[in-house]
Amino acid sequence: MVHHHFLILAFPAQGHINPALQLAHRLIRMGVLVTLSTTVRMHRRMDKTSTNIPGLSFAPFSDGFDDGYKPEEGSDDLKASAEHYMSEFRRRGSESLADLIVSSKQNGGHPFTCIVHTMLLPWTTELARQFHLPSALLWVQPATLFDIFYYYFKDDNLIKNKLSSASNSIELPGLPPLEPPELPSFITCLSGTYAFVLPLMGEELRILQQEANPTVLLNTFEELEADALRVLDDSFRAIAVGPLVPSILLDGENLWDTRNDYMEWLSSKPESSVIYISFGSLCVLPKRQMEEIARGLIDSGRPFLWSIREEEEQEKVSEYAEEMEEKGKIVRWCKQAEILSHKSVGCFVSHCGWNSSLESLVAGVPVVGIPQWADQTTNAKLIEQVWKTGVKVRVTKEEDGAGIARGEEIRRCVEEVMGNGERGKEVKKKAAEWGEVSREAGKAGGSSDSRLRALLDELVSAPNN
Repeated sequence: MVHHHFLILAFPAQGHINPALQLAHRLIRMGVLVTLSTTVRMHRRMDKTSTNIPGLSFAPFSDGFDDGYKPEEGSDDLKASAEHYMSEFRRRGSESLADLIVSSKQNGGHPFTCIVHTMLLPWTTELARQFHLPSALLWVQPATLFDIFYYYFKDDNLIKNKLSSASNSIELPGLPPLEPPELPSFITCLSGTYAFVLPLMGEELRILQQEANPTVLLNTFEELEADALRVLDDSFRAIAVGPLVPSILLDGENLWDTRNDYMEWLSSKPESSVIYISFGSLCVLPKRQMEEIARGLIDSGRPFLWSIREEEEQEKVSEYAEEMEEKGKIVRWCKQAEILSHKSVGCFVSHCGWNSSLESLVAGVPVVGIPQWADQTTNAKLIEQVWKTGVKVRVTKEEDGAGIARGEEIRRCVEEVMGNGERGKEVKKKAAEWGEVSREAGKAGGSSDSRLRALLDELVSAPNN
């Protein structure tokens, strides 16, 4: 039997690294060797306690910004600066991977048998083709998002021509009705630092569809997005392999040391009483939004744990520090999966990034969504209206046009999902139900586990093997 060796290339962002690592762990449990490659800087930031796994090796490469990429100052330069970075990443990454593939065949090593790459790296598919290796795209967002981008580039009349009016409802096969503000921001906002993303998505789809059997591994599961996955059947081999979340959420296995102050603090609180707040690794909220969140938490009167990574971010709410200390706890860093799996947590105030959304779903924790950008507005729509495991905060337009989630609205939403009213009961019931279904999908013998094993069996019988 072929001894599989997968090369996984991950874009250097936490939303890509986390599912890539979890896929690596899943493959290793199936007897596969895995090498994970990303930038030097991202590799340095990884939590080494969760990466020291037999069968998993790392091949970091330099993107030219080992101390961190910082866009050039000045709005006129942001787009050009980002495009320059992506060009350098492509050049250096492709050279590094080519050398890695060649060296894996030498000196009696274990040659790679498959290449998997996360989004925004379309050139990886072409590189795999050059070396006659099977490849797959790891889609780190819900299948619904893949469908939206697919429809966007397929036919202008499906999405593009309906964006001129915010009142246009967009009806797409297999998806719930979407208003323009509920689409990913990469489609509705075509300027700024991340303007390169949409063209890159188009390139990703174009190159992928040139493959004889274009394969997409999606961080979702059949039971959650059956209709959205079915949309892809005619054009792609779509394999749901999620939820790609830490094992503590799926089976209670905890590889981490939980002896820390915030876990002890959580253990001192009643069951389902704590509000957990986190906006991920990329979102930077304006001072007035941070203040409104602080006000809403204080006024709720409930205990809360708020993850604020940077000291300068904590400074934005320094005037509320004394009041917040009476009921809550602010931490600079925490292991989110541990927190969501703790019995004292009753609500997750979140930006609705997909990793966080899946983790809350698997943990069975209701969500109060305050989406900011990217896929978050779409995810919040799914959470509130499709899966019904949470609510989305209503945003108030300020005089300068900015949208702000007011403290009283945040408090209202928290009370709605944590209270004993009809909506609260429904949300908690749905969250518990989806938690059970999602855990079964990710466990050995579950729907996603079975599909991933079938892919490995198929690779073994492929002509090149």
